[in-house]
Amino acid sequence: MTRVLVVDDEPQILRALRVNLAARQYEVAVAPDGGTALRQAAEWHPDLVILDLGLPDLDGVEVIQGLRGWTSIPIIVLSGRADSTDKVDALDAGADDYVTKPFSIDELLARVRAVTRRTGRHDEENASVRVGEHVIDLARKTISDGVRLTPTEWHFLEILLRNPGKLISQRQLLTEVWGDAYLKETHYLRQYMAQLRRKLERDPAHPVHLLTEPGMGYRFQP
Repeated sequence: MTRVLVVDDEPQILRALRVNLAARQYEVAVAPDGGTALRQAAEWHPDLVILDLGLPDLDGVEVIQGLRGWTSIPIIVLSGRADSTDKVDALDAGADDYVTKPFSIDELLARVRAVTRRTGRHDEENASVRVGEHVIDLARKTISDGVRLTPTEWHFLEILLRNPGKLISQRQLLTEVWGDAYLKETHYLRQYMAQLRRKLERDPAHPVHLLTEPGMGYRFQP
């Protein structure tokens, strides 16, 4: 069953979309603001996000950027902003489609079907990643040779592995894994990176895959 996360601060829209999606055999979760959406996406791993831009805590573009830091799942923007600049900003940030309010539920459902067909099972197709001697299956959350990770280690590692070669900032990692209240807790990053290296690197003292960029962030080097 396809999982859909609906993010909107209007309760009537959340109710309408939950009912209509559930009636068509989608599994639905809802979030009234950006912070809740980012946490729920990380914990629930939806297959698709329907996102309003005008949220009470974060701008929707910031939510898109946060999601794109670790996942390529489809994002459909559902917004009252009809200006072309808003559309361009959302699409440039990583949204897959843009629907303007007021909208037809039939049109939105058609967009949902189209974007899920277009992206297919992209994450599953690219779910196996090799880190040194270990093969990591991100879809099934398994690692060869019986290596086991905690949920927090998995979340941290997944963000890096889904962005090979890309520098992931300290701020982004802290926000995605622990939340906005932990932006100064950079020692969390050092501690968890050390744990991951002990489990995955051949020589944890001289890592070649899980790299630190001093003062900036971390990088997965395939």
